[in-house]
Amino acid sequence: MPMFKSPTINTAFFLKHRMRSDETYLFNSVRSVATKVIVPFDLDDLRAGGRSIFIEQRGFIDSLRSAGHYNPENLERDLTVLRLMNTLPSLDPFLLREQLRNSEIEVAPCYFEISAGDQKRMHEFVSAELSKLIQLASSGSNTDGSTNRMVSALLSNKVDEKLEPLRMTLGLTGNDFREGVFSWRGFLYYKWSMDKFWPDVMRILREVKEIQPHGPVTTNQRAFLTGARRSIIEMVRDHGKDVDKVLTVYNDSFRDLTVRQTPKTFRDFLLSAPYMFLELGEKMGAISHIVSFWCYRFPPGGPKHIDAEELAIIFQDFIGGFAERAKDDVMSFQRPHVIEA
Repeated sequence: MPMFKSPTINTAFFLKHRMRSDETYLFNSVRSVATKVIVPFDLDDLRAGGRSIFIEQRGFIDSLRSAGHYNPENLERDLTVLRLMNTLPSLDPFLLREQLRNSEIEVAPCYFEISAGDQKRMHEFVSAELSKLIQLASSGSNTDGSTNRMVSALLSNKVDEKLEPLRMTLGLTGNDFREGVFSWRGFLYYKWSMDKFWPDVMRILREVKEIQPHGPVTTNQRAFLTGARRSIIEMVRDHGKDVDKVLTVYNDSFRDLTVRQTPKTFRDFLLSAPYMFLELGEKMGAISHIVSFWCYRFPPGGPKHIDAEELAIIFQDFIGGFAERAKDDVMSFQRPHVIEA
């Protein structure tokens, strides 16, 4: 089943976009990140550009209706999908798939580019995470089979009767349990992702600190780059600590359930998980953006040839990802004039 009913929107590009100061007027409220839809003018020549729309910008529905050539029935369905995408802190395939499934929207698996290897490693990670819970519940009988069933139930598209014993143990209502389980999946995904990419973070921060632009560097550019290096390193460090604190809340509550056999803490965690999940996603998204873009721009082992203008643009983009501190930190040092152009 296609992601969108509109063939035009189904061929569009979607990305989480860091808002610039000259774009804030498009929205009724202040936001640091928006979801952008880019509809290509010519699918056979992407260099021709495209029409861009932010989800929930002023006049969003009319703009979408025009771009997607909608009839009323298809418009409502696609609006639902777009708004679900907009609520996510990032468009990680695993999280997007689970968000849609949690809302009972099934789409073809080809839209979620999760490799078979990553799916296998994610399943293994969740199996290890849940093994203590399964041992507690099964009293040592056929724990391998019980673990596989539990993992399959937790990662499936529905929160059904297979998880009913856990829901009853925690004393949660159906809706609270369903939302909590969705966020639990997100926590497990982010915990797995953190283990996967954090070693690259340390390497990239060293490269950010050491990289020097080629060619002439103006006084303003040198001042900007010096301050930006410091801010990026500090922001990644602080966000990493915040991520670790949030994951510690999960680890401690899960330990209370599996080791101390006191479900109340984990119950409270599931009730608050949807809110913590968004905070965790925003902070992880800012860090993972730095990792993915830096590895794309400077493949490991390759040359790091870049001029001051491009490096300043990259640093400014990285700083913009840390919405909570970006305004104060960016204003603490002068940006080169080229960035303002």
